[in-house]
Amino acid sequence: MVQKYQSPVRVYKHPFELVMAAYERRFPTCHLIPMFVASDIVEEEKGEDGSTHRVERRCALDVDAPRLLKRIAGVDYIYFIQKNTLNRKERTLHIESHNETFSNRIIVHETCCYSVHPENEDWTCFEQTASLDIKSFFGFESTVEKVAMKQYASSIKKGKEIIEFYLKELENEGITHVPRWAPSSHSLALPRANILATSPPVPTKHTSAASASVPQTADAKDDASQDAKQDGVALQADGPTEILAGTPEDKLDADYIKRYLGDLTPLQESCLIRLRIWLQETHKGKIPKDEHILRFLRARDFNMDKAREFLCQSLTWRKQHQVDYLLETWNPPQVLQDYYTGGWHHHDRDGRPLYILRLGQMDTKGLVRALGEESLLRHVLSINEEGLRRCEENTKLFGRPISCWTCLVDLEGLNMRHLWRPGVKALLRIIEVVEANYPETLGRLLILRAPRVFPVLWTLVSPFIDENTRKKFLIYAGNDYQGPGGLVDYINKEIIPDFLGGECMCEVPEGGLVPKSMYRTPEELENEDVRLWTETIYQSASIFKGSPHELVIEIIDAASVITWDFDVCKGDIVFNIYHSKRAPQPPRKDPLGAHGITSPGVNNVQLIEKSWTLGQDYSMVESPLTCKEGESVQGSHITRWPGFYILQWRFHNMPACSATNLPRVDDVLATLQVSSHKCKVMFYTEVLGSEDFRTACCDVQSLGSMTSLESSHSGFSQLSAATTTSNHSQSSSMISR
Repeated sequence: MVQKYQSPVRVYKHPFELVMAAYERRFPTCHLIPMFVASDIVEEEKGEDGSTHRVERRCALDVDAPRLLKRIAGVDYIYFIQKNTLNRKERTLHIESHNETFSNRIIVHETCCYSVHPENEDWTCFEQTASLDIKSFFGFESTVEKVAMKQYASSIKKGKEIIEFYLKELENEGITHVPRWAPSSHSLALPRANILATSPPVPTKHTSAASASVPQTADAKDDASQDAKQDGVALQADGPTEILAGTPEDKLDADYIKRYLGDLTPLQESCLIRLRIWLQETHKGKIPKDEHILRFLRARDFNMDKAREFLCQSLTWRKQHQVDYLLETWNPPQVLQDYYTGGWHHHDRDGRPLYILRLGQMDTKGLVRALGEESLLRHVLSINEEGLRRCEENTKLFGRPISCWTCLVDLEGLNMRHLWRPGVKALLRIIEVVEANYPETLGRLLILRAPRVFPVLWTLVSPFIDENTRKKFLIYAGNDYQGPGGLVDYINKEIIPDFLGGECMCEVPEGGLVPKSMYRTPEELENEDVRLWTETIYQSASIFKGSPHELVIEIIDAASVITWDFDVCKGDIVFNIYHSKRAPQPPRKDPLGAHGITSPGVNNVQLIEKSWTLGQDYSMVESPLTCKEGESVQGSHITRWPGFYILQWRFHNMPACSATNLPRVDDVLATLQVSSHKCKVMFYTEVLGSEDFRTACCDVQSLGSMTSLESSHSGFSQLSAATTTSNHSQSSSMISR
């Protein structure tokens, strides 16, 4: 398996030329990097005007590996080839390195780039990518991979410290400024500066005077350059800057990560950036916030593949049920406002938002009978959405990352009435939905005044709670919470609610029994159309090997536009569009029993008859589109003829390797991941008239973009929308992914 690394953008608040001077001091050896034994220049080339400088080095590393492994390998040092290309005119340094030792068994490739900050020319940016591919190593592949990743993570951290060390060393020597490159007629006046300018760049956390000063005019810069030529160096002005470097909307930089996301290891930073890039490529448009992506990574111990699958399922769910708009659209019924005994109450000692739930005073049976499960679920989801918003606010308020909240549950009054089976069922369902879509949002759960009946409830509920979440539970029986190690350790005394012996008034409703006059029958609840599931405009379908799902759309007027939006929830599928002059027979459903599927909710419809011949009875109007699991696809097709258009989603069969009839290992593994050869899609389709289509095109063009097409009432969510266009000569279609 190929291991990859992608660094955040590290911003050094020093000019590029000064960072280059610090970087060059690392060679030929560096006492701060014990394993960096030596380096020799193999080849060196300079441009005629002195603006470019290319150096190729052979570097020897003494890798900290088990002695047995070194004996088996039969080498003392590992050799790498490093190629540095410095462009003084463009103010960039590109570094590319690869391993020379064991290059037939292990492939290590690294690229780095130093460049000028796009918003401040007196700052320097650094980015780094690397990959490790261990093909074979005497049966010790796993050990070598662990050693390599450990060494690499250590060297990344060390790299920042080394540059800071040499920048400080330059400062102690009185070198606080290195002039920029100029044509040879000017640069000859300052040989020392030219030598320094050949050095490559490196990071610093300290702010240089150049970065803190007011931007100079062109004339002022020329004057400063002349002063530098006379003195050899230029002293900086006083006054550090506290500006936070980087823009989180563009690329993640290290300062932004530390300020808003917390302390992450280099490999954790890499996972976050790579998953973010993948989302930008496959879900073009609005993607989740960085804090949200990080929660899913933490929930899967930064396993990229597992976190990506977990997150994609949640994004599909959010899109299907329009959760992004829940806080704007959800208005709790009066019965919830009066009898739901929960609410937000200040924050805990760590700055986390505090939610209080008086579960023992809540009439769960009355709420379920009066509102139904769906309204309760919707209300809990709105609480979680509000929690995410409050975390963002507290992050800004306290100046440190706050990504979760604390929940205080008071069980005073809990009895067998709360173990009502439909109520427990509703609770379990709510827990399941929250666990699947709001991971790592609960920082701590304080359970107070747990009665004797609590172990029964805990036995029912705990299997549905993630193990990492269960570790955050603190349970106090009776009045134990009032003693040492109790509530005051986590919540300031001034905000402890009055009903728990504190002096702070809490606005959480006291609850009580819901009047039975408010109870409604299941039929009444169904007719009110408050269900979370019924408000979606999407349909779902299951696709099996040999049993595609098909949808027919009748077109009366040519030049109409068929639009679609679908998410691949499970497995890989192929999407096709066909045209037929003949109307298909009434839909026939696949005998699902043949696939071992007994769920009544499965939807699988086939329209193309087996007797039909492609090219005679029907024709393909779009090239097949292969869609991978987790992808979100939008597109449109301008119809050329009236008739019947059939949209088809079919199971994607993995092709065999071209050189042999045997399937590839990757294909076999991918096939095994699709249990029972079943795929699932969630889709929405809509037909626009030609006039509406032209109007939509004009509106989009007026915005300077033709990358997406949405009708005003389509309800497409932008959470996992994507945009890439593909025009066909006759069909003038557009497919977005």
